[in-house]
Amino acid sequence: MDAFDLSAFEAPNPKCLANILLGESRPKGAAILEIGNEIKPVDLYCYLYAKFGPPNGMQNFLRRDDSDNMIHWDWTLAGERGLVQFLGMNYRTEIFLIGDISKDGVTKESIVSAIKVDIPTLSKRVGEIRKSLEKWKHFVNPYQRLKSSIDSMKRELDLAGLNPDDDAIENISSIDDMDSYTEKWKEKSDKYSKALGIAFGIRSMLPVLAEAFVNLLIFACARPEIRSDRRLMDDLYKRPIDVRIRSLHINCVGFERPIDYSSKECAEYHSLVNERNDLLHGNVAVDKLCFEEIYFNKRVPIFNEYRSMWERSLRAEIDAVGLPHVQAEIDVVDRFIDYVLSCMEKRNREGIELMMSRRDLGYNPANYRPGVLLPEALPDFRMGFSTSQEKSSDNV
Repeated sequence: MDAFDLSAFEAPNPKCLANILLGESRPKGAAILEIGNEIKPVDLYCYLYAKFGPPNGMQNFLRRDDSDNMIHWDWTLAGERGLVQFLGMNYRTEIFLIGDISKDGVTKESIVSAIKVDIPTLSKRVGEIRKSLEKWKHFVNPYQRLKSSIDSMKRELDLAGLNPDDDAIENISSIDDMDSYTEKWKEKSDKYSKALGIAFGIRSMLPVLAEAFVNLLIFACARPEIRSDRRLMDDLYKRPIDVRIRSLHINCVGFERPIDYSSKECAEYHSLVNERNDLLHGNVAVDKLCFEEIYFNKRVPIFNEYRSMWERSLRAEIDAVGLPHVQAEIDVVDRFIDYVLSCMEKRNREGIELMMSRRDLGYNPANYRPGVLLPEALPDFRMGFSTSQEKSSDNV
């Protein structure tokens, strides 16, 4: 076949199509082609809709009425040489050539070229169909991105099996212990240096996680008059975090009662923010960083008590970074989030919990609606032929 012409095909109604596919005289032989972005999926969808009407293929009746499907749309077109089936999937469009057409040397290039040439002839109708579609923006959920990072770092920290009391290294007792002491010190130092970096990262991110949760609430639940005004939304996000929390019930829908910022959960979170500021900004909070007292007679140091090398170095860093407090601070953020959610109406709370769990979220800029667009994992599969069923065989 020198050229491919979709004008030679029509879209049978589903009942007629079923008779063709299931009847004894059904077309024999098949071949599979696939299209990625040689033609945009939305362009292909609008074109097929404009030329042949709504999807007519059998797969349309097998899909669930949501976005969690492996095949989202199916046009099956009939011509003198057989059938051409367009299947819109998650990662590509698969094209089945069924019948004698599978032996005609049709290529994806010839199909794409024919469609691109034909689209301008239907430009008005194609444009109308595109305008009828809802356009959403798909974006990475900042809350879930942070949550996943913290969870991953915490798992790594747990796997390190740290126990500063049991791992403490005593001072060297004799020259004979020098080699083993040096080896042991390097091992512990490497292990704890890495762990302290992870702990620092977790503690720095935890208040940001709580703030990302609050911002997610605002994004999802802001009152319509606020949501529709970009300036108001930007102003809301820039307010101090405690003001955002205190005013959630005012600026957002779905709350049964106000947030009590004097509650234990909020008070613990507020303290956590202050701790994070000292940690992240390198504040010289002497009382929190102090690990010993030393007296001096002019330039002569007189120790208040003797401490081991472990206590003066790694143990001091462990306490300064707050390694023992990581789990407790994770619990503080969890309790804060649970408390804020408890102030919401059940239906709204369940919607927020769903959004919190998803890496990707959607936003419709036309009506300011947020939502979950796709399943957590987009399924994929390949259709093909068995070894005894070649592309040009008489079997479909």
